[in-house]
Amino acid sequence: MIRRYMLPMLALAGFGFGVYTVIAGQREVPVSKPIAQPAKAPFENFVAGSGLIEASSENIMVGAVVPGVVMEVLVTVGSRVHQGDPLFKLDDRQLQGELAVKQTALKVAREQLTRMKSLPRPEDIPAAEARVREAEASLADMKNQLQMRQSVTDKRAISEQELRQAGFAVDAGEAKLGEAKSQLALLKAGAWKADVAVSEAQVASAEAQMAAVQTEIDRLVVRAPIDGEVLQVKIRAGEYAQVGPLSTPLMLLGNVDTLHIRVDVDENDAWRVQSGKSAVAFARGNRDIQTALEFVRFEPYVVPKKSLTGDSGERVDTRVLQVVYRFTRGELPLYVGQQMDVFIDALPLKIDTESTVARKGA
Repeated sequence: MIRRYMLPMLALAGFGFGVYTVIAGQREVPVSKPIAQPAKAPFENFVAGSGLIEASSENIMVGAVVPGVVMEVLVTVGSRVHQGDPLFKLDDRQLQGELAVKQTALKVAREQLTRMKSLPRPEDIPAAEARVREAEASLADMKNQLQMRQSVTDKRAISEQELRQAGFAVDAGEAKLGEAKSQLALLKAGAWKADVAVSEAQVASAEAQMAAVQTEIDRLVVRAPIDGEVLQVKIRAGEYAQVGPLSTPLMLLGNVDTLHIRVDVDENDAWRVQSGKSAVAFARGNRDIQTALEFVRFEPYVVPKKSLTGDSGERVDTRVLQVVYRFTRGELPLYVGQQMDVFIDALPLKIDTESTVARKGA
């Protein structure tokens, strides 16, 4: 009974299921509606490209000149800064100590120069003049004694040796008087020009050393290179700031009064794009947010395409011509780093009719 009735029934049921599966598979799957309507090109002939918004000054990746520990971050994201405004400050305690030493050395050098230029001291001159008068008086006494000995008529009353000693004493007195007068003249002449020049050079050297330390301290304060807005801050107080190219910049800065958009145009369509042509950019996710673009420049070097979407079907082996446009953001909710769909008014595609006819004939 099982073989007679059950097996045919199972076969019939399997056949029916197979027919149902085939019929169900042939039904048309309803097309899902897109989350957002794609943008439409406003030009008859156009080139489409992906654009990336950037600051008009380009995005400046601010870095430190020397490595060190960050002591203070002076700005926040969105802060408006002017050229030269401090952004963040590194640890400068060691250099501040060196600066104090150099300032003291400069003060000593300046005091020495002031002392050198103030010579002679008024209170030193009377003493020097008194030594001159003393030497004159002593010389006069010696000359008087020599004359007295020379005036003795009886040569036996005084020896030749005494006369010579009196003459030598006069010579010594004259030498002492000359020395005293020279010392007085030297004192009144003041500091020697060469000594003043040496003191001035010492002051200049001390000033240069202090300025060098001050420069090193100033290098520890990272300042804004342009007027702009702080777009990103990736450094905090207490963190170690490295130098050189970094995958994540310490701080991102740019001028966002006017925004630029960098459009990647496939190298196959590069010949169709001309300078000065109109272009329109649409925000992704909302085609109602759009803005007209003004041509700025071509980047004359064609570069490899960068994958921005991460889509596995996106080609990354192509090269692209980068075209830069500008626009005023105004009240548009557009931000630096945002991707946009860009359509550029371009030359029409050319069809080589001769080659087409040749291919048909072949």
